[in-house]
Amino acid sequence: MGKRVFLIVLDSMGIGEMPDAARFGDKGSNTLGAIRTAPQFDCPHLKRLGLFDIDGVGGGTGAPLASFARMREASMGKDTTIGHWEIAGIISKEPLPTYPNGFPSEVIDEFSRLTGRGVLCNKPYSGTAVIRDYGEEHLKTGKLIVYTSADSVFQIAAHEDLIPVEELYRYCEMARRLLVGKHGVGRVIARPFAGEHPFVRTPRRHDFSLQPPKKTMADLLNERNLATISVGKIYDIFAGRGFSESNLTVSNNDGMEQTLRIADRDFEGLCFVNLVDFDSAYGHRNDAAGYAAAMTAFDGYLGKLLPKLREDDLLILTADHGCDPSTPSTDHSREYTPLLIYGASVRAGVNLGTRETFADIGKTVLDYFGIQTDEIAGESLLPSVKRRDGYDRP
Repeated sequence: MGKRVFLIVLDSMGIGEMPDAARFGDKGSNTLGAIRTAPQFDCPHLKRLGLFDIDGVGGGTGAPLASFARMREASMGKDTTIGHWEIAGIISKEPLPTYPNGFPSEVIDEFSRLTGRGVLCNKPYSGTAVIRDYGEEHLKTGKLIVYTSADSVFQIAAHEDLIPVEELYRYCEMARRLLVGKHGVGRVIARPFAGEHPFVRTPRRHDFSLQPPKKTMADLLNERNLATISVGKIYDIFAGRGFSESNLTVSNNDGMEQTLRIADRDFEGLCFVNLVDFDSAYGHRNDAAGYAAAMTAFDGYLGKLLPKLREDDLLILTADHGCDPSTPSTDHSREYTPLLIYGASVRAGVNLGTRETFADIGKTVLDYFGIQTDEIAGESLLPSVKRRDGYDRP
């Protein structure tokens, strides 16, 4: 049986403001700090691994089972695409374009010409509020609801009874081809909804991402015929590149159920998981109690995953940015992220301090499979955490 790495991104699980947070309007943000005191929060497995032993977090056991670090984002951004790209080895020195005042007429007019449909909204908006406020007009006029956020995204909402999902995806593909160069947003996102007012979003969201500008961890694993299995929106974030298998999900729980099934399989390579509900359902909705309950549910699944790990497996837990549900903002926050590395071959309790880039994760994964390369950024953590006395972990 070959080596396996389970890399799980707790989407938006930041652990405190980065030094440049004020530049991003996020001074004082601390996603974990906002939820850990809620009565719904109960995460004994994360605590035992070492989440609270990480620098700046506090409340740890003092004897964690995993090695751990606080991760600093080197890229200029705080969005999903840039965060995941950096985890996989790409540091983005320039931020992706954002549109706090909506998209310019040159974009909207051409998009309308391509689709043959008018546009409603065209400004930053909450995804649930936008269908509440524009859904009925959309049904009456057939115009598409286009909106953005603090992230580099072009989002298109449409009612499934009026515009079938496959047609909505086709409109998104048109937008993706249009939005390049100076308007090269990170993601074009299909946001289908259904029902009558108050409308509800359906789980058939689909992201159409930019191609990563350089090779990633997944590309390098795939080139060597190692499995690269995505769970959740990972496949979309990387525009499918470098992945041998995609498993879409409808919720965090579904994502972890699929991960547990994958853990029962024989493969050699990477299982890369994104759990988006933390961000989309709770962080962006300023729902601290819901976020805390979702973390508790994840911790329960973590308790089921740990016994399935084999001697040659690595489990890596991290995040891509913050999204503090206790601040007035509903946007992502510029925060440090956690890193927990656990496995039979990993020393317990090694404090790796504060790392200079998320890319250390991708470099560590490659190193675990014996791939030494300068094609991606970062520094492998394996020399600091790998055991030298065999597999005798508890």
